[in-house]
Amino acid sequence: MLWVKAFHIVFVASWFAGLFYLPRIFVNLAMVPPGSDAERQRLLLMARKLMRFTTLLAVPALLLGLWLWAGYGIGWGPGNGWMHAKLVIVVLTLAYHHVCGRLLRRLERGADHRSHVWYRWFNEAPVLMLVAAVVLVVVKPF
Repeated sequence: MLWVKAFHIVFVASWFAGLFYLPRIFVNLAMVPPGSDAERQRLLLMARKLMRFTTLLAVPALLLGLWLWAGYGIGWGPGNGWMHAKLVIVVLTLAYHHVCGRLLRRLERGADHRSHVWYRWFNEAPVLMLVAAVVLVVVKPF
């Protein structure tokens, strides 16, 4: 079980690293001056590759988490409200990941006109989700 936990932590940390950096690329895309097509294409290529890689990291993170949850009974029974709250954070993280993909497709089409400031704020969400998940797992407040 410790191996499953260890690899779950590694893949979750890696997944979140991608979710931290991808919106930073979106910030840079929002700041590209008109007519700088080479810079825009380079950033879009980076974003596409990072999105693909981040998605590949999310899959084992989720599968290993399911293994821990269902296979070993972590979070079952009384006094495990923290796990239900953590599962809400997991769903929110998946939704954020999905929104990143949608934003990337909009940016590729040139259909997204949000400011770099909006993307800077958007970039804060995964930090809050990671902090909440870690506190829930370590402290188990309820």
